Amino acid sequence: MSLIIQNLSKHYGSVPVFRNVSLHVQTGEFVAIVGESGVGKSTLLNCMAGLDSWDSGSVLLDGLDLSTQSDDQLARLRREKTGFVFQAFHVLPHLSVSQNVALPLMLLGQLDEARVQTMLTEVGLEGLGERLPQQLSGGQLQRVAIARALVHRPMLLLADEPTGNLDPRTAERVMDALVSQTRAHGAAMVLVTHSVAAAARADRRLLLTADGLLDHADPA
Repeated sequence: MSLIIQNLSKHYGSVPVFRNVSLHVQTGEFVAIVGESGVGKSTLLNCMAGLDSWDSGSVLLDGLDLSTQSDDQLARLRREKTGFVFQAFHVLPHLSVSQNVALPLMLLGQLDEARVQTMLTEVGLEGLGERLPQQLSGGQLQRVAIARALVHRPMLLLADEPTGNLDPRTAERVMDALVSQTRAHGAAMVLVTHSVAAAARADRRLLLTADGLLDHADPA
């Protein structure tokens, strides 16, 4: 698996968000992207998933140019090859924890209850599968989101401020689960974050600016 971004530029109307963004993420690599608020970190992550469009440049996932794919093809690609962890969790309140985690497998026609339960155990949610989301803490909800993003064993995990709503101790536990599970499954991960502690866990740290990505050895 590889994610290759070349000279990506994005505008909202006449307002530039970022330009000249290039990035190569290899199999199993963990890359953290930091930067000031409003510089377009979440937008860049959405482009990597084919959830947002761009004005110039290219995004290639596993050799496929996302700009040439139809909406249906992009949806299929996301279901099969990527996982997305949102800051706001985006769990479905009317489904149990197990049902939320099982959703990616159901969409692929590959429901495997044993895998769902194993995934819950691996992120520290053993025995909570029948609970509804409103019965969980923020940290537990984020771990549900991680389990859901990884249960179908994607080649690329994209995480948007996954610890942004959490206290430091809970944030550390969530990052432990995120890192251990991506490593265990051999997945690459791109994390966008304001958190110094979260960015410090990465193999590589990059600073997003209006003019592209820069090496950022010290996230502070």
